[in-house]
Amino acid sequence: MRPLRYSINVTLDGCVHHEAGLAPDEESMGFWSTEMERADALLFGRVTYEMMESAWRRPATGTWPDWMGELEIPFAETIDRAKKYVVSSTLSEADWNAELVRDDLGQAVQRLKQEPGEGLFVGGVTLPLALADLGLIDEYAFLVQPVLAGHGPTLLAGLRERIQLELVDRQEFKSGAVAVRYRPTRVTT
Repeated sequence: MRPLRYSINVTLDGCVHHEAGLAPDEESMGFWSTEMERADALLFGRVTYEMMESAWRRPATGTWPDWMGELEIPFAETIDRAKKYVVSSTLSEADWNAELVRDDLGQAVQRLKQEPGEGLFVGGVTLPLALADLGLIDEYAFLVQPVLAGHGPTLLAGLRERIQLELVDRQEFKSGAVAVRYRPTRVTT
């Protein structure tokens, strides 16, 4: 069974807005490229899918935009070619190497996890909350930014029940950011 991994940038005060943290640098882009490479497929809600597509889909010309430098291109190439599943009841199609997921979320994700492979990646805010509530996330990876945002959406706001985690990896970056990886502990009774 392939694991479902939730990864996101988060500020010290819990903000997960994509512009709230530090500007990407070599270490952070390397981290995100590696995260993408650890996944056979990406799972997004509609909002995250559309945001990621607008930034990381290879243009029809085949040439990456001028704003994209050598730090962003490996990430862009990895995410562009990855298989994507989009959870949406409002989209009529998804065409960026993507397939729509309209079935029962829990059952659909369980089926995806049963497929062979290295793992599934989920990003965003709303969809990961629903998956955490269903107990379907096998690993949480956060790139904790040394920033206090003071506003914006926060990490897993509204989680129904507490999830106990165990630290499995920690990596400090020169910027002061820290990548942490956790797995839920399984409580046995």
